[in-house]
Amino acid sequence: MRVKWLGLFLLSSLLLVACSGESTQEQIYEHMEESVQLEADFVAQQQPLNELEQEEQEIYEQITELGMEDFDEIVSLAQQAIESIESRKALTENELDSIQASKDEFDQIEELISDLEDESLVALTNNLVDLMEERYQAFVTLNEVYVASLEYDQELYELLMQDDLQEEAYTEQVNLINDQYQLIQEANTSFNDATDAFNEQKREFYDQSDLNITYE
Repeated sequence: MRVKWLGLFLLSSLLLVACSGESTQEQIYEHMEESVQLEADFVAQQQPLNELEQEEQEIYEQITELGMEDFDEIVSLAQQAIESIESRKALTENELDSIQASKDEFDQIEELISDLEDESLVALTNNLVDLMEERYQAFVTLNEVYVASLEYDQELYELLMQDDLQEEAYTEQVNLINDQYQLIQEANTSFNDATDAFNEQKREFYDQSDLNITYE
């Protein structure tokens, strides 16, 4: 029933040697790298999310091994699973806040594009803006379908806490969950693809700039 999703992260770099004074390219660089730093909270959510998903999986497997004579234990385990789900909801909110802050910082480069003298860099930067928007929208979709899956999971555990649960209702809920997990996989792929495309374009921008860049 469970599927782990994990987003790729923005490419991080180090500015080794810059031109004298602060050029437009350096200002763009600073916004891009600050954008990376603002995704630190997003990165930090991945391990606890993974641990909570594994915890819930273990709880679900325990429940499936019990019978109605163990109903009190089923209820106790279902309550634990719901608590785990609530914790994941909080972590996904933190993720969204982090991605939003990162994009807001990145968006500040738009007002600098007109100051670039190299037309190829102008084209690259405009493309980066488009790719960041695509990546952001892909993450919003991923976040939405993931949160919806948490709601479906919680509804399942609430059903399992009913002593008169009908098999038809249980099967229907499981099917809803499995369908939602398919949407998560698709949204996760879109987000990762968008991140890859952005990182590739960002590297190209740095390679064509007059900044001496190395990558972490």
